[in-house]
Amino acid sequence: MANIKFYMTPGSCSTGIHILLEELELIFEVHPVNLMAGDQFKPEFLAINPRGSVPVLVTPAGTTLTTYQSISCWLAEQYPQSKLIPEDSNDLARVMGVMNYACNKLHGEGFTRIFTPDRYSIDESEKEAVIAQGHKLIERRFAKMNDLLAEGRTYVLNQFSIADSALFYVEFWADHTGIPLPEHCRTHYERMLKRPAVRQVLMEEGYSRLLSRYSE
Repeated sequence: MANIKFYMTPGSCSTGIHILLEELELIFEVHPVNLMAGDQFKPEFLAINPRGSVPVLVTPAGTTLTTYQSISCWLAEQYPQSKLIPEDSNDLARVMGVMNYACNKLHGEGFTRIFTPDRYSIDESEKEAVIAQGHKLIERRFAKMNDLLAEGRTYVLNQFSIADSALFYVEFWADHTGIPLPEHCRTHYERMLKRPAVRQVLMEEGYSRLLSRYSE
């Protein structure tokens, strides 16, 4: 399938979608969005995604998808041979639960307090407290994820799924913000870093130094 348009920012949550696109070996157009420069607020981007956020994927049919969850599920359904989502209902519940926990709890409630504390306080003096709260939330939620990963599977399941790239991008953020990953999350993170598609994405997004810290 060609003519997929992918709007992304290196090192953001869109990295998780970038990994899925490379895992599937798809042909797609990349449209970088510079969040630091405010590209997400420009009229031409808001016309594509009024939410003013990445990732965004425009399908060949012209449908615009604007969240990690919607994009990853669309990819999994379009390419069932990839088995990015399992057929077993219990496994599916596990995958969807981890994906939503990573996107909504770790990212949406935790990392947003670190990256965008202004959302939670208009008083400059309260920003450090907001950031500290974000760190505590993230550490507690990674602890819960650690318990889930302790059940002995290779990834979230025993094969790569849409939940793994969602979990990876928040693990990646933890690594870059000095938040320690508990044992089983660290194992998952390092296992993901050995996947060829993940390594390719990180190289393309400018994180080759990170890869040099981990052996093949």
